[in-house]
Amino acid sequence: MKKITGLCLVMGILFSSGVIAQQDTTVVQEVKQGAKNAGKAVGKGAKSAGKAVGKGAKKLGNKTAEVASKGFSEVKDKTYKGKTGPDGQTIYIDKHSKYYWVDEKGVKQYVAADQLKDKMD
Repeated sequence: MKKITGLCLVMGILFSSGVIAQQDTTVVQEVKQGAKNAGKAVGKGAKSAGKAVGKGAKKLGNKTAEVASKGFSEVKDKTYKGKTGPDGQTIYIDKHSKYYWVDEKGVKQYVAADQLKDKMD
């Protein structure tokens, strides 16, 4: 009788542990899927934030270059008082008597004398 009771007890434990293990596996899979979804959402948020930061940094860099280049041109080169660029830009004259204006990225854009317009006050 003791053998039958012991055998039933062992069989019961083995059977119940299999059910518990299966339930644990399901819970673990659900937790993994939830963590995976959360990771994807965080990744998307970080990616869009990174793009926004990159755009802001690019704008800041361009504006810094423009201001620095214009300041350098103001000090180093002469400003043409009576003329403006095609879109009203300030015109500078370099040491070789060439006319140019500074664009929004800080790059000198050389123009011919016939492209200059009279300055309107």
